[in-house]
Amino acid sequence: MKSHSTHSNQLQRCPWCGDDPLYVAYHDEVWGIPVFNDSRLFEFLVLETAQAGLSWITILRRQEGYRRAFAGFDVQKVAAMTELDQQRLLEDTGIIRNKKKIAASICNARKFIEVQNEFGTFSQYCWQFTNGKPIQNRYKEMSEIPPHTSLSNQISKDMRKRGFQFVGPTVMYAFMQATGMVNDHLISCYRYKEIRRQKNEVM
Repeated sequence: MKSHSTHSNQLQRCPWCGDDPLYVAYHDEVWGIPVFNDSRLFEFLVLETAQAGLSWITILRRQEGYRRAFAGFDVQKVAAMTELDQQRLLEDTGIIRNKKKIAASICNARKFIEVQNEFGTFSQYCWQFTNGKPIQNRYKEMSEIPPHTSLSNQISKDMRKRGFQFVGPTVMYAFMQATGMVNDHLISCYRYKEIRRQKNEVM
């Protein structure tokens, strides 16, 4: 992965990442890049589910803990987790020890596989909502960015109907932003134009 975070501090960024090196690296190297790989999409789904009601930096600091706890985000292995695995995860200090969120991630792994079986890939499923292309927004201020949209409401409704858990409209909009389904970098941010030119994810 190419690093942007070593660039000059004069670069103008979205203000939400502040000056925390971990947050800046996430802003520069991950957030908003279109993701079409199912393994990565499942990773974001697990992390966004965990974030519900918390700040993203709280989850970001535990990302490697989640990677270890959830079998490297291998959807098949997570789907096969048992009650004993859930109890083990409740004692894992590397993740948010929330029983409902842990159970939701295991449930969502099983539903994720069902979607793969129906659509070929989970990517095909979620990107159908944007006709396979990122939505390019043009926000000037953070206050303009909504917590959810009619499209995230639609995706949330469809996923909940399929049995997914912790996938409310706000969670799904955060998922859309993180995976590049929408480009919500402010137009003043140096990454805005770079993301517009990005046709595929950085692997």
